Amino acid sequence: MSQPASILVVCTGNICRSPFIERLLQRRLDERRPGSEPAIRVRSAGTSAMSGWAMDERAAGQLLAYGGDPTGFSARSLTAELVAGSDLVLTATRSHRGSVSALYPKGLRRVFTFADFADLVAGVDGLDARVANTDPREWVAHVTEEAASNRGLRPPLEPAQADVVDPYGRPDAVFASMAQQVVASMPAVVRALAG
Repeated sequence: MSQPASILVVCTGNICRSPFIERLLQRRLDERRPGSEPAIRVRSAGTSAMSGWAMDERAAGQLLAYGGDPTGFSARSLTAELVAGSDLVLTATRSHRGSVSALYPKGLRRVFTFADFADLVAGVDGLDARVANTDPREWVAHVTEEAASNRGLRPPLEPAQADVVDPYGRPDAVFASMAQQVVASMPAVVRALAG
C-alpha cells in the first residue's frame, strides 16, 4: 500500500484552533475515503505550543458538537522537520503562515491558511477517476499545486475571512465563532482532498 499523505495544521498554542481543525478534518476525510488505514493523516502543532497539554475544554466541546473526538490529543511544538515532512500545511492565520514559511522557506508553495486553501480549491473536484487510481500523496500534491497556481488569479480573502479567530481565554461565543469559521471552509477542503 502507498504511504498516506500528511497534512499539518498550525496555530499558536496547539490547544484550540489547530486541534479542532486536525480532528474534524481527519474525521471528514475518513468518512469520504473509508478503509483500515487513512489515505491522509492530519496532525497539528503550535508556533508557541503548550506542549503536552490536552485540547482546550471549550474547543473540545465545540469539536464534539460537530462530530469530532478530542480523546488523546496532546499539544506539540512546530518544527522545521514537521513542515518538511508534510505534503500540505494549513494554518489558522496568515501570521502563522508567515511563521511556518520563515521556519522552512522551501515549503512556501504548500503552506496556506485553512480558509485561503478552501477558497483556492473551491473549483478542484476530486470526484473523478484520478482519485481512485492515484497515490494519496500524489493527489494531495496535485491539489496543493492547483491551489498554489490559483494564488493571484482571484482577489484574496479579506483578513477577517482568511484568519480563524483565536478563542483562547475568551468567552464561549468566540469558541463558537471559531468552530463556525472552520466548518464553513471544511466542505471545499474535504471535497478537493478526498473526492
